[in-house]
Amino acid sequence: MNAGKNQPRRKRTTINTLLSIGLGLLALLYLYPFVMVVFNSLKKKIYISRAPFALPDEKTFAGLVNYDTGIARTDFPMAMLWSTVITVLSVLAILLFTSMCAWYISRVWNRMTRALYRLFILSMVVPFQMVMFTLSKTANVLRLNTPIGIVPVYLGFGAGLAVFLFFGYMKSCPIAMEESAMIDGARPLRVFFGVVAPILQPCYVSVGILQAMWIWNDYLLPYLVLDLKRFKTIPIAVQYLKGGYGSVDMGAMMAMLVLAILPIVLVYLFCQKYIVTGVMAGAVKG
Repeated sequence: MNAGKNQPRRKRTTINTLLSIGLGLLALLYLYPFVMVVFNSLKKKIYISRAPFALPDEKTFAGLVNYDTGIARTDFPMAMLWSTVITVLSVLAILLFTSMCAWYISRVWNRMTRALYRLFILSMVVPFQMVMFTLSKTANVLRLNTPIGIVPVYLGFGAGLAVFLFFGYMKSCPIAMEESAMIDGARPLRVFFGVVAPILQPCYVSVGILQAMWIWNDYLLPYLVLDLKRFKTIPIAVQYLKGGYGSVDMGAMMAMLVLAILPIVLVYLFCQKYIVTGVMAGAVKG
């Protein structure tokens, strides 16, 4: 009797073990390119092209020379500053305005708000290449070619996904507390910031991380909009490591790629437990 009961349990244990091994190997496969970039950033540039998959040794090890060269040639501290300013301000704007918009749509569900919601969903499927030339011209006319001016542009492109997730999460939130606050005389803004915003914390974190990863790594939009003589983000600054006739300082580029990836990876690892919770709540519960 016990042997019959233990057989399905052993089968599930075996399947879980095999899944763990398979997913572990898949994780190593995804981590391998990043590890190779780190190793190559510590090698002399002449050996990166000759043996890109070899580990650094006494002959090929360059120490932190590539990092010093890359920081000096790209003005990395300023690029880091502009990337941080653009990412932080854009994410804050997206979180604030899209959560308020999603709250209004979910609580005032009529013909107008339904049409507005569908427009946000439609914006998610419009390719950026369809609007990039018009966007670039509009940004120049409106003088949005600064780290502050590009924030509304990112708000527009990031609003579709953010509203979709916030709306789905909002539909699962009880409305009783909001009604109680309104009965007590609270105005809509007080209700939102005092009652709704704390409930949205998991969704705030997940949407914030997803948007931050996109904005931090984005190359094309800042390249089209920003005044590159004054402002360069990290992806744009790394491009300037190219020399004449297409030559590239591979050592410095690898070092700058490590410095560019590291901050957003650390933020992602710190907040990853909130991402699945927020995304599942926004996409499934709604």
